[in-house]
Order: sequence, then C-alpha cells, then structure tokens
Amino acid sequence: MNERIRPFQSIHFKIAIVFMLLLLTTIEIIGAYFVKQLEQQNIKTFEESIVVQPYITSQLANELASSDTDGANRNIKTIVGEIDNASISEVLVVDNKLVVRGTSNANDQGDIGQRTPNSGIKKGIYANHKQTQITSDGHGSYYTAITPLVNPGTDTSQVVGAIYVRASMDDVYRNINSITLIFLTASLVAGLLGMVISIFIARAITQPIDEMKKQAIRMADGDYSGQVRIYGQDELGQLAVAVNNLSIRVEEAQEVSDSERRRLDSVLSHMTDGVIATDRRGKVTIINETALNFLSTTSDEMIGESILKVLGIEKDYSFRDLLENKQEMVIEPGSIVRQHKVGSATDSSPDQQMILHVDFSLIQRETGFISGLVCVLHDITEQEKNEHERREFVSNVSHELRTPLTSVRSYIEALNDGAWQDPKLAPQFLSVTQEETDRMIRMINELLALSRMDQGTAKMELEYVNLNEFFNYILDRFDMMIKTENERGDGIRRLPQKSYSIKREFAQRDLWVELDTDKMMQVIDNIMNNAIKYSPDGGVITARLIENQQSVVVSISDQGLGIPRKDINKIFDRFYRVDKARSRKQGGTGLGLAISKEVVEAHHGHIWVDSAEGRGSTFYISLPYRSYENGDEWDAEN
Repeated sequence: MNERIRPFQSIHFKIAIVFMLLLLTTIEIIGAYFVKQLEQQNIKTFEESIVVQPYITSQLANELASSDTDGANRNIKTIVGEIDNASISEVLVVDNKLVVRGTSNANDQGDIGQRTPNSGIKKGIYANHKQTQITSDGHGSYYTAITPLVNPGTDTSQVVGAIYVRASMDDVYRNINSITLIFLTASLVAGLLGMVISIFIARAITQPIDEMKKQAIRMADGDYSGQVRIYGQDELGQLAVAVNNLSIRVEEAQEVSDSERRRLDSVLSHMTDGVIATDRRGKVTIINETALNFLSTTSDEMIGESILKVLGIEKDYSFRDLLENKQEMVIEPGSIVRQHKVGSATDSSPDQQMILHVDFSLIQRETGFISGLVCVLHDITEQEKNEHERREFVSNVSHELRTPLTSVRSYIEALNDGAWQDPKLAPQFLSVTQEETDRMIRMINELLALSRMDQGTAKMELEYVNLNEFFNYILDRFDMMIKTENERGDGIRRLPQKSYSIKREFAQRDLWVELDTDKMMQVIDNIMNNAIKYSPDGGVITARLIENQQSVVVSISDQGLGIPRKDINKIFDRFYRVDKARSRKQGGTGLGLAISKEVVEAHHGHIWVDSAEGRGSTFYISLPYRSYENGDEWDAEN
C-alpha cells in the first residue's frame, strides 16, 4: 500500500533542513570566533592607545620619591595635565601610602591628600605588577589600568606609588556591535540563500530517488513498462540504470514465471490423474480439476484444508506418517453416478463406489528442507471392476461347466454300475449325457465367439440386406415353430405348451442395411426366444421396424414378467441372470444377450432394453442406415 508521506517526513525536507542547519552552524561558529577575535583585537588596540608614555611614568615616579610634597604635587598636576588622550577619561596618581597625589578630574581636586578607597590600587601597589580590568555600569563600559611606579634611583626597585588610568570603551563596543550586526545580517542572508540552494540540491538528489520509488511501486503492481530517467553518471545515475535493468529482468522473469504457471495449470487441468499439493503443515495449496471431480467437491472447500481430512484418513494416519513413510494406499472417497449414452438417450447407471489409488511424494529443496507433499490420485475403479469381473467370470464358467459335468459323471457312473444293461434306463441316461455334453459344447462355442469378438478377430460377412424381408423371414420361422416342445435334441428344456401371437409394425418402404445375416439372425433369435420364454400364455409379441434419421431401429416387445430396474444395466453382462433358478430350468447359459451386444456393436450399432416389473420388456437394436433413392445404390456399384 502506497501511503502518503507528510512533508516533514520526506527525505527532501530532511536533506534541506540538514544542509541549512549545517550551513547556519558553520556560519555561527565562524561568526563567534570572528567576533571574539575582533573583540580581543580591538581591546588590545584600545589598551595600546591608552598606555601612558614611559617618560611620564618616570617623571611621576621621581616626583613621588621627592621629599618636597607640595612641590611634587604641583609638578604631578602639571604632568597629568599634559597627558593628551581623548580616550582617557580619568588619571589618578597615588603614592605608596595610598594617598591621592594628583588627578585629571577637576571635580575631584579635593581628594588630593586623601587616602583612596579603591582596593584595586592597593592590590596593584602591593603586587608590584600592572593590573587591567574592564567594568561596566549603567553609563557604559570602562577600561581601567593600574600601573605601579618604581623609583628609578634605587637598586631595589622600590614602589613609590601607582598611576590609575580609566578610559571609556563605548566606542570600542559600539564598533564591535556594528560589525556583529553586519555579520548577523550577512548570516541571515546566507541562511536564506543556503535554504534556497539546499532545496534545489535536495530536489536534485531526491527527484531521481522519487522516480525510482514510483518505478518500484509500478513494478510491485505488475507494470514494468516505465523507465527511470538518468540525470547523470554519478551513483544515483548508476542506481537508476540498475533499477531499469532490474525492471527489464523482473519483467522477463515474470513472463517466464507466468508462462510456467500457465503451462503447469494446463498440465494439471488436463491430467487424467488427480493432483493435490500441500504446504509443510499438510494444508492443501493446489488441487486440480480431476481431483475435485474424484472427491466430488470444490476448490474453495479444499484450499487450506488438511490433506488427512480431504482423503478421509485422519483417524488412521498423521501428517508425519505420510512424510516419513510415503506409503501408497487405496481409498474410496464416496459414491458417484456415471452417465452412459445409449443412442441419443442418456441412461444413469446405479451408484458405483469409486476406488482411488493414492501415491505420495515429498516437495523437498536442495538443502533437504521439506516444504510440502504431493498426492497423486489414480482412478482404479475400472481396473478393480475388470479384476472383479474376471474373477466372477472364472467362477461362473467353473460353475456352469461343473453342473453338466457332475450330471454326466453321475449318469456314466450309473451306467458303469450296470444301468447300461437296463433297456429302459440306458437310453434315457445316454440321452441326458448327450444333452449335457451338447450344452457344454454350446457354452464353449459361445465363449470362443465372445473371445474372438473381444480380440477383434471375428470375421464379419457383410452384405446389403433388405431388413424388412430379413426380419419378416425370422418372424415367419417363429410362426411356423411347433408350439409345444418338452425337450429338443439341442438340450434346451422348453416350457409346457403355450400360445402366443406376433404383431408386426414395419416401415412402409424397404430399408437396406449392411449386416452379417448369420450373426444378426442369432441376435434376433436370442431376443425372440427370451420373449417367448417369459411371455404369458396367449401373450402378444410386438415386432417393430422404424426409420430414425440416420439409423434403423428394430424393437421386440413382450408382455412378460419384466426386468427389475436394478438389473436392467446388468442383463448384457456375461453369465448374468435375473432369475438364475428359472433361467437354468429353461436351459439358458447367460451368454445370449452378451453375444447379442457384441454382435450389434460390431455392426457399429447399439442395443438396449426398456422394462418394468410386471409390464413386460422391449429390446431395441439400432443399426446405422443411409437412405438410397431411385436406385442410387446400383448406380454407385455400376
């Protein structure tokens, strides 16, 4: 988020303030030093200007050493009067007894002969060295100098008195103040100029930085089109070049990353296996569409969820178990409904439990750090179904063959035990043995036929046939069939005598279809036999032949028991019987409809059934068909 920076928080403001403070600090330090030196120099010059000449001090010392006090006082007054210095406001001569001997101030002439109360003079005489002092009062500042006077006529340098000089320093400080004021004015002007200059300098420094900041914000928002302006070849210019190069490289890296992400998304979305990725805590971060379909859920529900809960294994495993063992497992996430298209219709199969094979692998960096887990889900429902069907098929074949073999073995053992000598039993036993043998041979032939169809090695003798005449021919055979057959030589046990009638509903024009007449006759025979078996006495079997766009549909309806809804999708399975006891009693093997389905599909057609319990069944056969008008077929052949 790009927060607005307050003016006093900006680097522009800070650089200007720092520059201005540095400038003012420098000016003030230099000014203080300059004023101090100027003051000292002026005071020194002032001191030199008010120094009493040595010859005057010598004369004063001689007069103080004189024994003629009155004459000396007159001479001292004359000498003091001769001191011509406009800066000196007062001159006072005192002997070593602190008695005033002379003064330049006319108003203080009465103090001559009196002891001075000035303690500074006393200290100067006793210390025997010059003392200076600058004092101030309500009237101004003054410079005082107390110089001991020594009798030059003695060797011991005896102090005979002191000269006290007092001078006004108002002119000195007035000059100093004038110069200080000038300096302060110059400092303010320099400060203002420095502030303007600092603003320009700060702007020159911060403008490239601000542009680089804006470019960084644009890059953060995914816009890499802008470029930072390069103002020079200094460090900021080199930084601007680096930012521009970084923008180009980040854009290239982003394009590569987006391309890789799109490719990964495309791979994940088109994979037939489900893929789930987690973080190092086992929370789902990526899940593809296939996995969502397997688990019957949505991405919003799965993202952030524990992989253990997603797979429903939280009670049996921990995430550490998956990381350490990486074992494979098989899970059943729930029931799904699969849709099967039959012709132009859609039939919903019953719920079938999906079976998934789950394989785990680690997401591991080069350093060995484990950052997550990848889970691959593979649908093995069909594989398990095929395996189950294979086992069931072997079991059914074994059972179907074992029953007639057991019967044959029993009759042969009876014949071996002497029944062959009985003229009544022997023929019956041999007949049953032959029937059971024929039944096994027929079953094996049907199994071989199914095997050839599965392998695609079954030969199809295709020819164009008038389907109206072909269907009528098959139905005529059933009309002429003997109505009562208790037993036939082919081993099929028939129901007791029943009457039925066949109703025909055919298209008005001839329909020519390319088919294998022998195999298609076997299909229709199977369906007609089933209709006769399960129809009630006096029932009507309706045979229809209609044209439907680019196909012809053959349907056979009965008024029999019907098929329960739960069995409709299984009646074309091999060895499947709705009523196993009744089917075996009627001589069925459970392979007729399975063979019919394979034959119809070999003709690129479809077969299905519509039935309800107690209301009969209708079997449909749809075959591809192309209409030929006005002898087009023969013209094409000629």
